[in-house]
Amino acid sequence: MADATTTALLPEVRQTARELRRMATGALARMYRPAEAMFAFRCRRTPHGPVLEGTSRRYTCTALVALAHEAPEVRRQVLGGHSVDELCERMVKASGAAEDLGEVAMALWAARALHHAHASIALNRLQAMVASPRPWPTVELAWGLSALAAEDDATDDPALAERLARRLLDAYRPDSGLFAHGSAGGRADVLRAHIGDFADFVYPVCALATWVRRGGDDDALAAARHSAERMCELQGEQGQWWWHFDVRNGSVIERFPVYAVHQDAMAPMALFALADACGDRHDEAIARGVRWLVDPPETSEPLIDAAEGIIWRKVARREPVKLARGLQAAASRLHPRLRAPGLDVLLPPGVIDYESRPYHMAWILYAWTPQRIAQFGGDEAPEGVE
Repeated sequence: MADATTTALLPEVRQTARELRRMATGALARMYRPAEAMFAFRCRRTPHGPVLEGTSRRYTCTALVALAHEAPEVRRQVLGGHSVDELCERMVKASGAAEDLGEVAMALWAARALHHAHASIALNRLQAMVASPRPWPTVELAWGLSALAAEDDATDDPALAERLARRLLDAYRPDSGLFAHGSAGGRADVLRAHIGDFADFVYPVCALATWVRRGGDDDALAAARHSAERMCELQGEQGQWWWHFDVRNGSVIERFPVYAVHQDAMAPMALFALADACGDRHDEAIARGVRWLVDPPETSEPLIDAAEGIIWRKVARREPVKLARGLQAAASRLHPRLRAPGLDVLLPPGVIDYESRPYHMAWILYAWTPQRIAQFGGDEAPEGVE
């Protein structure tokens, strides 16, 4: 039950979500590279101002998933004179020969969301890849299920959706409420085999909850509900969605970095999907997560950069690259309750990663539709639930 302080946050979060949508739309427009007809891999701060680096088909597909549900004026603002259908055509054709399951899954999701005439290219490639015995990352399997469950489309494949759901449920650990980082049969690093990350909460919950609405079974709903409950139980006292977890017992292994996209987009999209599937509401946890982003206690500098019109990527520790995660992985591997001591003193959090990626902006638009913002924190049943 929400306390008075959390309840008072709900109107504030609605206003923040409107501002986040505005910033995300503008930032996506700046991250689009019309000459390449793709979105950049990232926008990075430099002494001379933000600069774009690289391109990404995955991020382009994610942007298309979000733009599929936006008004024509928003699409024009983001893509200028380019058409979402033409951009989707490029992504779908590229997926036909891709070796990256995540790229194929996202291309199919975009094509189905846009009801693209050639969505079957991505579907055929996904079918072939999932039919192989090769293990795949849990997140990428979840994207495939979301692609098949999110839309009614001529490329429906109930058998493939069932297979993907079963593989996700094989990765689910009922005792901890977490999903393993990879599907069964993978050769995970010995030190990391017991570790899942926050994305391994979000995307399976989102996919299974969405699949439940399309006819998924009780096992899928039970896993999604339990995992979402555990996710919220593990949330930091000040709203942080922590990063690494022990799939054996559901404990936090390493808290940092805290990613902005988890706070304002990924956690909401998963919890909103669950609310739509069965009515379970976690608005208070969502509100706390967004409130952390507005005023992160680990740093005096903002992640929401109004001057640049952008949201920076994360708050991390002051450390050599991934040192804390490596130490905590090794300690917890020796014993589930063992942690490397004193890291908050030796490697204190507070460093901002001054980059931003298009998928973050896209998931903001996807999670916080105008209708969702208007309903947030209210008493009415979520969409699709009586």
